[in-house]
Amino acid sequence: PPSHNLEMKHLPGADPELVLLSHQYKELERIPLSDMTREEINQLVQELGFYRKETPDAPVPEEFQFAPARPLPTLPPPQAPTADSKAPPERDEGEHPDL
Repeated sequence: PPSHNLEMKHLPGADPELVLLSHQYKELERIPLSDMTREEINQLVQELGFYRKETPDAPVPEEFQFAPARPLPTLPPPQAPTADSKAPPERDEGEHPDL
């Protein structure tokens, strides 16, 4: 059955693996699938929180729209630079900190 936010790509010659990506498409984790049965893979996908749709075009409930997204990690608050540390580089006002 189709799952929301799950895409399968066949790569000839490559070992099967589940690649989990963040909402910014950064790789979070790779899970090898070679030694797993179809039932085990389906169970894993369910445990990870992917929403299983009844049909490929079935609507997805709002609470599952971004599932199985994990919460963003909590970053420590920024510390003021000390005399012996280097200050972070200056950024343009409109520049995003991840760029």
